[in-house]
Amino acid sequence: MLSLNLRGSRPIYEQVRDGLRRLIITGAIPAGDKLPSVRTLAGQLAINPNTIQRSYEALEQEGYAYSVPGKGSFAALPQDVTHKRREELLRQLDAIVQELAYLGVAPAEIAARCTRGAEEESK
Repeated sequence: MLSLNLRGSRPIYEQVRDGLRRLIITGAIPAGDKLPSVRTLAGQLAINPNTIQRSYEALEQEGYAYSVPGKGSFAALPQDVTHKRREELLRQLDAIVQELAYLGVAPAEIAARCTRGAEEESK
């Protein structure tokens, strides 16, 4: 389900959040499906339950999940999140493109990387 790099520099909660986000976006976890309980997922991944809770909270803030008190966390409908997340990612992309341009990267190279990334994702 999720693979983590416990020795990497990225925080574990971000890796869990990103992995779950990808599963929700791709439909591997359908909208409305219950996410594994915090304790269950923590046990499967052999990490602290607080780390999983932090990941779930981040997913809720981004709109990819919602919680029902006493029931657990559930995958949100992708269309509910799409516009908000798209705008956030485009703002981040704008900032990255500006920094790359400042560092002397040619616009053609930036465009080529974007095109290549989009093509790889659609495979």
